[in-house]
Amino acid sequence: MTIYICGDSTAASYKPEQAPITGWGQALPQFLPDVRIENRAMAGRSSKSYLAEGRLQRIEGEIQPGDLLLIQFTHNDASDLVWRHTSPWISFYHTLEIYVDTAMLHQARAVLLTPICLRSWQNGELQGSHGEYPNVIRALAAQRNVPLIDLYEKSLQAVREAGEEGSRKLYMHLEKGAYPAYPNGSQDNAHTQRAGAEKYAGFVADGLKEYALV
Repeated sequence: MTIYICGDSTAASYKPEQAPITGWGQALPQFLPDVRIENRAMAGRSSKSYLAEGRLQRIEGEIQPGDLLLIQFTHNDASDLVWRHTSPWISFYHTLEIYVDTAMLHQARAVLLTPICLRSWQNGELQGSHGEYPNVIRALAAQRNVPLIDLYEKSLQAVREAGEEGSRKLYMHLEKGAYPAYPNGSQDNAHTQRAGAEKYAGFVADGLKEYALV
């Protein structure tokens, strides 16, 4: 069995010289060492632009019966750029259906994932993010009887438990000069460093095991 991952920068794999940024898809193999994982997530892609670039079609040429297709988009679907933007209950919903249908056509299993949360604290309170997109993913999973891993809720809980200060270690909050790729440091609340990627990859692995998919 092979696990294929479709997604954006929050799931993507990065080169060593780009450290410490790490996507959860990059960390997933350490939790599922006996499973072949093809991480096809790419930074900057929405469900729409990923499809337009032919990336799902390339997976379609490889995927086999019994394989898994993990689908996680949102961050770039909310973009104002017309070539990336999707409307939550219209184009986003129907575009995700294409991913689900592709997996089913080839007798593979689709798995829908909500996005990881943004680390957004205001006045000591963790704020919600991503608007209606997580609800769309949940609705599609229920209506199509597709396994759902609710990373949005799980990541919110993890960030809340870590606290405003402690959760910096999960995301790309870096001191100046600590890493060659970030000489000026970083205050990035969307992308994870190794600790966050491992935390969220663990949630994905646990979800797949709960559904007896691995």
